[in-house]
Amino acid sequence: MSEPTQIDALDRAIIDGLQGGFPICERPYAQVAAGLGMSEAELLERLQRMLDARLLTRFGPMFQVERMGGAFVLAALRVPEGDWQRVLEIVNALPEVAHNYRRESERGGGFNMWFVLATESEAGIDAALHRIEAASGLPVFPFPKLQEYFVEMKLAVRA
Repeated sequence: MSEPTQIDALDRAIIDGLQGGFPICERPYAQVAAGLGMSEAELLERLQRMLDARLLTRFGPMFQVERMGGAFVLAALRVPEGDWQRVLEIVNALPEVAHNYRRESERGGGFNMWFVLATESEAGIDAALHRIEAASGLPVFPFPKLQEYFVEMKLAVRA
């Protein structure tokens, strides 16, 4: 078993500092790095190292896709256990699938595969749903957003 990757005080400062307020300028990484007392190259190297070690699973912007003319929807399937891998590969093969996860609950209506579809248009959502249904042989249940809430969550990294 390999040793867990350690992070130091500078890694913690990077993680804390990049949770919101990312600068919009020609060289945002250079600006962030200067504020942390490091070079742009060091900041980028440290971010890549943390991503490679899966200390960070994602680093990127969050967009309100509807404001850009796109569409997204949370969708779910009821996948029989013996068919899980086949259906998982079908769903994950679509470029429109933003993320996919397994979740089971007694109150979940039997849905055990949940994923988010993001497309350039509402018609793209419908097309992706139909492709998944045709390939899997299972009905896909979309759960469109009825109301939007803004919840800003920042997690401080402590020693």
